[in-house]
Amino acid sequence: MRMSRLFGKTLRQAPAEAESESYRLILRAGLARQVAAGLFSYLPLGWRIIQKIATIVREEMNRIDGQEILMPVIVPAELWKESGRWFAIDETLWRIHDRTDREYVLAMTHEEVVTDLARREVRSYRQLPYMLYQIQTKVRDEPRPRGGLVRMREFTMKDAYSFHADAADLDAFYPRVYQAYVEIYRRVGVPAVPVLADPGMIGGTGSHEFILPSDVGEAVVIRCTNCAYAANQEVAVARRPTFYTDVAAAAPPVEIVHTPDVKTIEDLERFFQLPPDAFLKTVVYRAERRLIAAVVVGDDEVNEIKLARAAQADGLRLANDAELDAAGIRAGFVSPVGLSGVEVIVDEGVTPRAYIAGANRPDFHLRNVLPGRDFPRDTIADVALVRAGQACVLCGGSLVEERGLELGHTFKLGVKYSEAMGARYLGADGRESTIVMGCFGIGLDRLLAAVIEANHDDRGLVWPASVAPYQVYLVGLNLNSSAVAEAAERLDLELLAAGVEVLYDDRDETPGVKFADADLIGLPLRVTVSARTIKQAAAELTPRRTGQSTLVPLADAARIITAHEALRPPT
Repeated sequence: MRMSRLFGKTLRQAPAEAESESYRLILRAGLARQVAAGLFSYLPLGWRIIQKIATIVREEMNRIDGQEILMPVIVPAELWKESGRWFAIDETLWRIHDRTDREYVLAMTHEEVVTDLARREVRSYRQLPYMLYQIQTKVRDEPRPRGGLVRMREFTMKDAYSFHADAADLDAFYPRVYQAYVEIYRRVGVPAVPVLADPGMIGGTGSHEFILPSDVGEAVVIRCTNCAYAANQEVAVARRPTFYTDVAAAAPPVEIVHTPDVKTIEDLERFFQLPPDAFLKTVVYRAERRLIAAVVVGDDEVNEIKLARAAQADGLRLANDAELDAAGIRAGFVSPVGLSGVEVIVDEGVTPRAYIAGANRPDFHLRNVLPGRDFPRDTIADVALVRAGQACVLCGGSLVEERGLELGHTFKLGVKYSEAMGARYLGADGRESTIVMGCFGIGLDRLLAAVIEANHDDRGLVWPASVAPYQVYLVGLNLNSSAVAEAAERLDLELLAAGVEVLYDDRDETPGVKFADADLIGLPLRVTVSARTIKQAAAELTPRRTGQSTLVPLADAARIITAHEALRPPT
């Protein structure tokens, strides 16, 4: 491909709205252009990268016996109603009607469709296990698109679904997918870290996220500095004190204290001159038709993911002022003491000692509140957000927080969808059983952004050879010289004949512009032909990653370039 004919131009400066380095480089290098918030058109260079990423993903999925299919983006609402997700997912699910007023969704994921395929096709245990996958457009009404390709409204995803006779077979298959993901990230040049994760709206039991440590990511990873423990903060656990259930009521009686305008934990610390763990923090949530009060120690925060799991609640949200007032609860002075008609869930970190808590009365708090004596312990569970500095649940080492960009997610779905939608099979004993499922996703657009986040410098992109849009950036300088032009053209043809992908900069531009664009676009190897190199019957080779230039004989240049280590994929 000749630069003079390449559609899309490089930019010296990125638009002001590009907040991440990957987004700035995507725009500057001419990989993609924004159509609207969260919607992008890929230009030729960017689309070549997506296709190469897709090829690597396909190869690894095929290696573990995946079979590629294609499912529709427009899906009848009936399938989503069968699974229950039509009612459970908020406005991020795009709901539409056709001309006959029949309801559809624009699929953000395809569990319902693939489960429908399974119940139509699978009859016997002999057909299990198998895995289907697709590389397909997904759509979600994302309220806050950000980071260019990081959080989009329309995106490309590889989603795979496995089907098993029982949970043991899924457990045996899951490590194969896990290892395939490790290989995918290695091959594209991204140091992704697997961490324990929450299944979220997909559902199921065990799951892992693959995270690129990065400040542009929205995930918070908790990891141990002493062992291999790593988890998304949504599900991370720490070593906690034990909540004994047989504690005697040894604390002094509850005492009411006047605390005018003292509402926050910080206010309470100053008023009582006590540390934050001397107080109880009670946060009230609405879940379906009930109120749930989560009680944690004052220096902890409620982990809403854990709370929803402990309460077995969908659609958990903070209770509003009207709901609090109706229950006799006063915002800013909420207390677990004296609550009526509210389920109380006490965090494991709330130990059996006296605390200071709200009084459900403006400008008053309660001293000497003892859990179990003064308020009920309907449920004791880990519902606190783990933070840096706490002890590792495995080894007792210190935990730290890191931000990261989620690149992929693997799930053990179990029977969440197959049970709801009647996907069953006949076993060897003639009895009918429910199919057990797994689900495994990778966002290709986000993966492209992650490759950039992990492979760039102050001059531009530094593509791994496996996903670079072209392998060689051929620079012809002073092309008004017939000798230079002929040598560059000949080398271009020789490389193409050898199967090397070449982007030939044949433009009438200065050397500075051409070299700057070569660095910005970031192909693995820059090859320069100029009047100076022609005098030495040579071409200059400059790997983008090292920047160390060497001269090679022009007559052998194509052979040397073809075998150059810069063109080798990551190992």
